[in-house]
Amino acid sequence: MYGLARPFFFAFDAETAHGLGLRAMEAAYRSGTHGLLGGRPPSLATAAFGLQFDNPVGLAAGMDKNGGYVDALFALGFGFVEVGTVTPRPQPGNPKPRMFRLPEHQAVINRLGFNNDGVDALLRNLDRARRPGMVGVNIGKNKDTPNERAAEDYLFCLERVHGVADYVTVNISSPNTAGLRDLQQEESLYALLSTLREARDRLGAQGARRVPLLVKLAPDLDEAGIDGSAASIARAGIDGVIATNTTLDRTLVAGDRHAAEAGGLSGRPLMTRSTAVLRALRERLPAAIGMIGVGGILDGTDAAAKTEAGALLVQCYTGLVYRGPDLVRESVEAIRRQRGERAPA
Repeated sequence: MYGLARPFFFAFDAETAHGLGLRAMEAAYRSGTHGLLGGRPPSLATAAFGLQFDNPVGLAAGMDKNGGYVDALFALGFGFVEVGTVTPRPQPGNPKPRMFRLPEHQAVINRLGFNNDGVDALLRNLDRARRPGMVGVNIGKNKDTPNERAAEDYLFCLERVHGVADYVTVNISSPNTAGLRDLQQEESLYALLSTLREARDRLGAQGARRVPLLVKLAPDLDEAGIDGSAASIARAGIDGVIATNTTLDRTLVAGDRHAAEAGGLSGRPLMTRSTAVLRALRERLPAAIGMIGVGGILDGTDAAAKTEAGALLVQCYTGLVYRGPDLVRESVEAIRRQRGERAPA
């Protein structure tokens, strides 16, 4: 069905189509017609970070920044949904236009800039949701918060979402907030993650609830950067890594009319590099630190390649733009075959 609807959405600019797509999914969910979009795949139980997931295919952060469409997104078949990135205070993000499709490359460039309604609005939305699966919350800092005070923003968000998130992701790898990726440098990363881990432990002791803490890294790290990040993550003792965010590299889309647009590139051109970084981090990190693979998943083979490289779970976003909800079921079934399991009767 998405194949029929895609020309309609592609008639609009990418950000307008994004909003229309979310509202269409919500309308289908509320009207009970969401089964026409694909429906849930048979369960493929997966354990990660001390949690149990109905299946290992999730939605990456960025599509539902304010947590307003969680139930409709679960109805597409996702095993988990990550909302955000959310910041302490609302912010509009960067000037429009700020999203661009590259159909020839099955890619998107965005420079949204953490546009969101703030953490309190996200909490209100999650409070209204049924949440039939695991919900992660991706947290960031406000644009006008200097890096030397970034920990304050992350701590504020962590403290606010701790009671409702199934896991929390620390986003220090978006290319669309000036200076944010500097927080990936080894000592800066360790200082931030250890501070957040200590706060998470304190909050967990108060509420008798342990919330896994993950960090999302960039695909543009060189070998030294990968080594340093892995060392800091291991020292800080957090639970997991999401590899990777979008890339600034334009090598594989050179010549496209949008190639010179500022922002992060996602989709098919990201697959090889993001998977290489995933594999490199897996080789360097302790086995107890689990990983989520994201970046460039356009079919089931891509999803299986992420798990083969060491991911326990995978996420998609741009692939939905080009493939629609069929991508979720296809990815679940590819991982099922990889595991050698049969679908439940």
